[in-house]
Amino acid sequence: MIRIRGRVRSLGLPTVWGAAAVTYKLACPLAQETGLQARIVTSAVFMAVGTGLILHVRRSLLRELRQLRRVAGAAQSALLRPLPARVDGLEVAAVQVPAERGTAVGGDLYEVVATEHGVRAVMGDVRGHGIGAFGTVAAVLGCFREAAHDEEDLGGVLRRLERALDRHLRRQHPASAAEEFVTLLLVEIRPDGEILALNCGHPWPFRIGGGQVEQLVPGDPYPPVGVAPLPPVLPAVGLGRLGPDEALFLFTDGAQDARDSGGRFFPLATALTHVVRAGPLSAQSVVGRISAALRQHTRGTVQADDIALLVLGGGRGMSLSGAGNRANDHHAPAADDPPLTQRR
Repeated sequence: MIRIRGRVRSLGLPTVWGAAAVTYKLACPLAQETGLQARIVTSAVFMAVGTGLILHVRRSLLRELRQLRRVAGAAQSALLRPLPARVDGLEVAAVQVPAERGTAVGGDLYEVVATEHGVRAVMGDVRGHGIGAFGTVAAVLGCFREAAHDEEDLGGVLRRLERALDRHLRRQHPASAAEEFVTLLLVEIRPDGEILALNCGHPWPFRIGGGQVEQLVPGDPYPPVGVAPLPPVLPAVGLGRLGPDEALFLFTDGAQDARDSGGRFFPLATALTHVVRAGPLSAQSVVGRISAALRQHTRGTVQADDIALLVLGGGRGMSLSGAGNRANDHHAPAADDPPLTQRR
């Protein structure tokens, strides 16, 4: 009822303008004359009415668009909720940049939870982006938040995610379920720093710290979830140990695929190296400076895919540091820091 009343009120002014124009045409003697001056006046009246109607409709559409964006942003914040600064002693920072400008909804997902098995994180990339991918993001994140606590190993978590995604796609996309998929990277950081992972078609993470950047690639990943059934046994692979001054940098392929105006891909490994060697750093400053570098690199171009960045590290209660500096650092980068692509 409230929405109907709002629609009626929004139509009130155009109705009045239209009625005034019709009344002028039918009742005003000047409107009945056929002379040049009379025609000019009549045309001016109808032009003014038409312009007013167009401006009114434009303001109404912009108002509704702003409202939709607020609703979408609130929904996205509730679903992809802000992460705490620390999870079980590990520094955490994340950011998402949707591909569709002007919208807060993207197709990338991430979550970090503390469990009795260690800190578990997921990063994923839903096929497509925008509103169409929102339901799939909700299905995957909702399942992960439960399974991360319930399952003893990452293989059990991944199996639960596969079943949840299959149910969602058959229910929401029955005609195109075979064409939908999600890349997923599951990571578990145990209290002693041991890192375990399961990868389904997602980029492997970087380990950063101590002035070094290393992409951890223990082997070929499984296919994305939804493309083909997962194998019966899903053993997690080891990625080594996370030192007290090291961090894991997780990302979606939109970061590597981002292009500048000349078509060149974003040099993610090089940018990370600049960031780490410019330390001391916190997890938040790594995310902030890589985001700034991405914005600088893609300035003036249309982004083809969503981008998500996630940093887990700093050790248990310690902060990530650069080469030659082991002091704790809890400060985000200054707003006037130059973009990384301009650093020397």
